[in-house]
Amino acid sequence: RALDDLEVMDAEAFVRALAEARDTAYKGVVRPVEGTILTVSKDVAAAAQAALDQGVKSTLTILERVVQAAAESVERTPELLPVLKEAGVVDSGGKGLFFLLEGMLRGAYGMPLDKPTVSAQPLSALVLERAGETIEPGQDWEVVVDFRPQARLDLQTFYRHLEDMGTSIQVGEGDGLYRMHIHVPDGTQYEPIEYVRTLGTVTKVAIENLMEQMECDEEPPHPMRLAPPEPGQLAAIVVSPGLGLSRVFASLGASAIVEGGQTMNPSTKEILDAIDKLPTDKVIVLPNNKNILLAAQQAAELTVKQVTVIPSLTVPQGIAAMFALDPGGDLEAVSQAMHAALHDVKTIELTTATRSVEIDGIQVREGQIIALLDGTLIVAGDDLQQTLMEALERGTADEGEVVTFYYGQDLNVKQANQIADRVRQAWPDLEVEVVEGGQPHYQLIVSIE
Repeated sequence: RALDDLEVMDAEAFVRALAEARDTAYKGVVRPVEGTILTVSKDVAAAAQAALDQGVKSTLTILERVVQAAAESVERTPELLPVLKEAGVVDSGGKGLFFLLEGMLRGAYGMPLDKPTVSAQPLSALVLERAGETIEPGQDWEVVVDFRPQARLDLQTFYRHLEDMGTSIQVGEGDGLYRMHIHVPDGTQYEPIEYVRTLGTVTKVAIENLMEQMECDEEPPHPMRLAPPEPGQLAAIVVSPGLGLSRVFASLGASAIVEGGQTMNPSTKEILDAIDKLPTDKVIVLPNNKNILLAAQQAAELTVKQVTVIPSLTVPQGIAAMFALDPGGDLEAVSQAMHAALHDVKTIELTTATRSVEIDGIQVREGQIIALLDGTLIVAGDDLQQTLMEALERGTADEGEVVTFYYGQDLNVKQANQIADRVRQAWPDLEVEVVEGGQPHYQLIVSIE
């Protein structure tokens, strides 16, 4: 707000902006707590104003003092908030603000951004256990709602109603759009949304299970929510090579999932068993791999049920087809729509060559990364990212609208996001999404739509 309509940010405008940021932050929290990012924002604004009062006119000099003040403020946060001192850590939000400000300073100096100036010390198991005990009861769900109020929003009344529902309440505002954040007990996660709907138009909702985040990584995953069909309805059986992909198929309405993929082809009997177990006689099967297509067709011939096999040869084709599934629709009409959907997507698969070979004029050495476009080898290289970029160029990614990366067991989400960021830089008009696939053998399965 302080910088609205300004073409140049001079020292005075910079100081005003930091003060406005501080004031906005404090207004956005129903009960401000010191020792958090709020304190750091206050100390930063004070340091900037002090420099200006001392006659400093250089924005860069003020920024230097601001970064120093932020660093010192972060180190003081444990003295202001007992839970931080008990855990032996500084406030994470305040530290994040420090990094943003330090990044501005580094950028001004042309310094690298990827070399850390501090190191984080790991918490011992005891500290983690004790820190876990300080979590407030009832903070099972995080709910964030964006909305436009129909009339002027009375913040005090708004806060009072929210306090009856949960904790960790924060409210932000900009250009007439409000964002409400709250933590609520299990079973009440929809109450804040319904309340906000009485005040205006909801534009976006995000709900996250906080208790699930606290569970140990070794605990078994929650069961997938498949879509059991009613008798007479259409049911879809899909073959999936990874847990993450199975969850995607389940979210799209799959009634049964058969594990399988490259080097782990399910048998005809496994597919037939899945067909026979469904409480309906109208079934659609998506093999999602050319090596599984024949087994699926044989299973369809061995059952008395009405079974249609959609010849999906890749996972992205199967996902595209699932968007055309209508459990209450006509089997032939839905099958035709799913057939048509196969042509709306291109698939790039990246894996490691297990032997040296020449295919279609492309020399491949054992251990290289190879890229397949709809099953045809198009690129071989020594670097995953570079091979992907070349494959995307040959796959005419610039003609697509959405690219989705399903990353496999050999990659983590950070690596996948780094790859996605590089693609966004190369094709800024593309919408790029990253989804955990969990598939073996293939580092990436890429969908171009």
